[in-house]
Amino acid sequence: MSLSTYRQEQRADDAAKAEQRRLDRTAADERRADRLRAEDERAARLRQQARQDRDADRAARQARRQERAARRGEALTPERIYRTGTLGLVVASGLASLPAQVAHFVGISPMLLPIPFGVEGAAWVMSAGVAYADARQAPAWVRWMLRVLVAACAGFAASINYGYGSHLPGLSPVDATAAGWGLAAVTVLGPVVFEIRQWVSTLAARDEDERARRKHAALRRRKNRGVHRIADRLVYAAPFGTLPAEDAWRRAWSIVHGSTTPGMTSEFEERAVSSDLRLQEARTPSPEVVARRAKARMGRHLYVLPGGAQNAAHKPAKPQLTIQVPPAPKKSVKAPRKRPTPPRRRKGDSPRFHPAARAVAADTARRTPVVTEQI
Repeated sequence: MSLSTYRQEQRADDAAKAEQRRLDRTAADERRADRLRAEDERAARLRQQARQDRDADRAARQARRQERAARRGEALTPERIYRTGTLGLVVASGLASLPAQVAHFVGISPMLLPIPFGVEGAAWVMSAGVAYADARQAPAWVRWMLRVLVAACAGFAASINYGYGSHLPGLSPVDATAAGWGLAAVTVLGPVVFEIRQWVSTLAARDEDERARRKHAALRRRKNRGVHRIADRLVYAAPFGTLPAEDAWRRAWSIVHGSTTPGMTSEFEERAVSSDLRLQEARTPSPEVVARRAKARMGRHLYVLPGGAQNAAHKPAKPQLTIQVPPAPKKSVKAPRKRPTPPRRRKGDSPRFHPAARAVAADTARRTPVVTEQI
């Protein structure tokens, strides 16, 4: 092997090794790029998952916050606060007033122990009786009688508590007076607050439709006194429960006004009939009305006659009366008498019929019956 051949092979080996190293570096770079790309994708997925978790946690916190707010709103409504607060005041009143009464009567004699329970119980039972009477719509005197009994029991208990508190030992006159008035006020406060609560609840429970119905009935009686008197007479004359009030009112209205529909009078019936007739005339006008309207519309148009003369008030009813002959000159004494030359009709001498006139003529021909005489 010659030296030149050896060097050529050596150079070829070096070139192959360099190419192999280049390929290896390229493959390593690609693997490194793939690894970095995978790491970036994994990091992006982790960031997206973390973002979704944070959004879910935020949504869950907001939902829990809204749920707690809704529960607080339901629990802190004015109605619930009023009812719960009233019951709390009632319990506080009973706890403050009953021990003082028990101590007062037991100090007199142990046999008087049932008296404070009876007085307090009577006050609360009468208060509940007022609420029951309101629910059953009892007469007003029943409710006021129960209220008087409540006031009597509460006043008696307040006087006992005032006497007991104002004579407590070891207190100055000012403190004793304050204690007496405080016990008396607390004793009266419970039944009064309970009564107000029942009164407000009864008023709130009444349906607005019922109030509107009563107002309507009052206005109905005031506006139609004659009908109301006759309806009452009909109801009272019929057996109990056999004639409803509305049927009696309808019958009384027909007796007074002649109409079977409540609210309709002779004046309203007349106005309804006249309005119906006007509506029918407007929907189906008579031939005279159509002709009059056509004349009014055609009177607003101008027609130019042959020769340049204008007829500003052309009437379609007589279209053939248009003057075809020019006006004759004034007669001269010296001029010989001549007969006028008859005109020659040409196409376009007479104006054409207006479309409205043709429509009216056709409608009149259709509406006018044709009678054929037989000889």
